[in-house]
Amino acid sequence: MVRMIMHGCNGKMGQVITGITAADEEIEIVAGIDVVDNRENPYPVFTDISACDIKADVIVDFSTAAAVDKVLNYSVAAQTPIVLCTTGLSEEQLAEIQKCSKKVAVLKSANMSLGINTLMKLLKDAANVFSPAGYDVEIIEKHHNQKLDAPSGTALALADSINEARGGVYEYVYDRSSARKKREKKELGISAVRGGTIVGEHQVLFAGIDEVIEFKHTAYSKSVFAKGAVEAAKYLAGKPAGMYTMTDVIG
Repeated sequence: MVRMIMHGCNGKMGQVITGITAADEEIEIVAGIDVVDNRENPYPVFTDISACDIKADVIVDFSTAAAVDKVLNYSVAAQTPIVLCTTGLSEEQLAEIQKCSKKVAVLKSANMSLGINTLMKLLKDAANVFSPAGYDVEIIEKHHNQKLDAPSGTALALADSINEARGGVYEYVYDRSSARKKREKKELGISAVRGGTIVGEHQVLFAGIDEVIEFKHTAYSKSVFAKGAVEAAKYLAGKPAGMYTMTDVIG
């Protein structure tokens, strides 16, 4: 049984993960960390991670960028592997994560969904078939009307998977209204849609002559990201120091 600390346990994702682990016989949350202890949880909750004296095999972080520095320090000091799911980190924090990964196992991914990460793997193979054959590549992402960034980090990660497979030949294009011209062959178009309560939808098109191949992933709830984080935690427990991604989890 993997023993886990849930950092950010009283947030939305922390509570979803709490529910998922309760039904999973391979992992259990032995302690939670949150700035406010305002929920009933089936484990003790600490408002300061430095006060947590419960031994665990792994930490899952779904908190805020402001709280990441402290949990990283704890992870290194306690030699406890950490799955980092918090987004919006600064360049300084990203650099610190790299430093910490030399001392403890750290897993970080742009998207924790098992489906998205499997899609990224499939897209590399697809790109190596369709790109040399002259197919155009377009990505369309859709999210709720409260999302601040565009395009999404996941859309960029999908684009990066394709571009990495092709040796970085593609140039990302986000807006075609500013120039009246034909599409260049090495463009990779990324379009963003914002509306309603769409959790997340990503569509990748390889468009050739008289043929379109479409890859699509739709998230109907945030549970897909929570499930991925739990699987990542089970994978990372016991791993040596190093930087890991969801690609390692799915194999």
